[in-house]
Amino acid sequence: MADIIQLLPDHVANQIAAGEVVQRPASVVKELLENAIDAKATSIKLIIKDAGKTLVQVIDNGKGMSLTDARMCFERHATSKIRKAEDLFNIHTKGFRGEALASIAAIAHVELKTKIEGEEIGTQICIEGSHVNSQEPIVTPTGTTISVKNLFYNIPARRNFLKSNTVEIRHIIDEFHRVGLAHPQIEFILLSNGTSIFNLPSSNIRQRIVNIFGAKTNEKLVPVSEETDIVVVDGFIIKPEFAKKSRGEQFFFVNNRYIKSSYLHHAILSAFEGLIKDSSQPGYFLFLEVDTQSIDINIHPTKTEIKFDDEHSIYAMLRSTIKHSLGQFSIAPVLDFNKDSGLDTPYDYNQKKPVPPTIEVDRNFNPFQRDSSQGNFNPTYKREKTSSWEAMYVGLENGASVEKFSKHDLKFESDEVTGNLFDTNESERGRSTFQLQNKYLISPVKSGMMVIHQNLAHQRILYEELLKNITVKEAVSQQLLFPLQIQLSSIDIAIIKNIQEQLEHTGFVFSAFKEDTLEISGIPVTITESQIPSILEQLINDINEEIPEPGFSQNDLLAKSLAKSFAVKTGTSLNKEEQEHIIHQLFACKEPTIAPNNKPILITIDASDLDKKFM
Repeated sequence: MADIIQLLPDHVANQIAAGEVVQRPASVVKELLENAIDAKATSIKLIIKDAGKTLVQVIDNGKGMSLTDARMCFERHATSKIRKAEDLFNIHTKGFRGEALASIAAIAHVELKTKIEGEEIGTQICIEGSHVNSQEPIVTPTGTTISVKNLFYNIPARRNFLKSNTVEIRHIIDEFHRVGLAHPQIEFILLSNGTSIFNLPSSNIRQRIVNIFGAKTNEKLVPVSEETDIVVVDGFIIKPEFAKKSRGEQFFFVNNRYIKSSYLHHAILSAFEGLIKDSSQPGYFLFLEVDTQSIDINIHPTKTEIKFDDEHSIYAMLRSTIKHSLGQFSIAPVLDFNKDSGLDTPYDYNQKKPVPPTIEVDRNFNPFQRDSSQGNFNPTYKREKTSSWEAMYVGLENGASVEKFSKHDLKFESDEVTGNLFDTNESERGRSTFQLQNKYLISPVKSGMMVIHQNLAHQRILYEELLKNITVKEAVSQQLLFPLQIQLSSIDIAIIKNIQEQLEHTGFVFSAFKEDTLEISGIPVTITESQIPSILEQLINDINEEIPEPGFSQNDLLAKSLAKSFAVKTGTSLNKEEQEHIIHQLFACKEPTIAPNNKPILITIDASDLDKKFM
């Protein structure tokens, strides 16, 4: 039998490794920024074009590389971070595997310019698909500049899986946030298509959070600090009243490395229990310092998941630390058994002796004693004026007869009958509806009964109405007496501004766009002013998850998101008129059976199916 197992060529192996390390342009941004940090850079500039599909460039002022190191950094498993297997459990740097640059060079055009301090000239290397095209000396500043162009140029199938520019740039900004928050002492600059997005000067962690998420974030932060033998916890949590429905502002860092941990996230949720709604998510920026020997970073290609030796103890300490901070800064309600300072004696009365109050009592008073001046005691009440009640008997003097009437002449005011359980009118019974568990609408039909999901039905009604308003531009708006100001991050402001025209066609009126404030002077007639923040939050979250290219598809996503926010919620009690109104509007829709999210709206139960239950 012929041998069938053989070694893969290096360029194929690199492309396979790239599938694990480089999933999208944001993955390239993460690896290049971490390399710049490992090079001890104090200023890092990130430049992207077309959401990283055309160019991702990172410029740093780190220590640079020699000629030999510049060639070796593109080889697989070439690294300066570890020498033996034991070093994997004593890692203090971002990268250590030596796979990132080799994987990136296998699927893009890469240009490297680097120079170490003290040298007169540096090195320039150009690589295409793992093949070195050129290597030559060059005059360049101290540090490293690496440009990644035409990502996935030789793997078109991978390039086709990339999302729109808006989604990809959002992922890049998320990675930029994670690296920037972990290293506030480093200056970071982000440019996209020649426009400055972020300019973060060197600062402390609190100022870095404010620079990224807006000035209004400062008043939302509650400091967290605790030091134990197992873990050191530092950072900030966001006050419960600012909790959001989306999981946006949630950051865990272990030894200055961003991680994802559902287990530690559950500890935060447990600490916030009773302070936020079940559908809301707490915000936090938490930095954990643990012994490098007690964690394993080498379990995931992107190094965002790690293992702890004693995660149960870290869970308990993190939970108690958060609860302590919430109580220490009077965020959580507490039982205070200490003396209230308001009950202290005023300063002017400190030296005065208390005087007991005196009570004067007439010991000779007897309420049952008979007064001799009034004669015999007679407690009978005497009415002074009788004219008012005597007037009731006018016309009855001298035995005047009272007009007699029968009980059939009586007319009583009755309550309006809204429905009967056993209705004898067949036509009325056919049209009657009722609500089940404040979730479903039950309507009898000829073959049995129809069960309608009220939330999904209302979503379908609003979806078609909103889509018509956006395309035909016939929305009605209600003007606010005082403009509503909503605090958002600069990125979220840009998202709303990008879809401003479509939102105005649904009934919104925007009076001003500021750096971190959105001013609204008109809203759709179907919603209230208090619903606006949650509606915009849900809309921004939906757009961040999957925004299509501009055009009809974007209008479709906008109509779906707004319909989901506007629709009557499960658990809302509806009267008979509201129930029938939803049913009538539903069957006037083009697709009354399918919700905008492709879920079924109604089901029909035949009477024969019910009969089988009683056989």
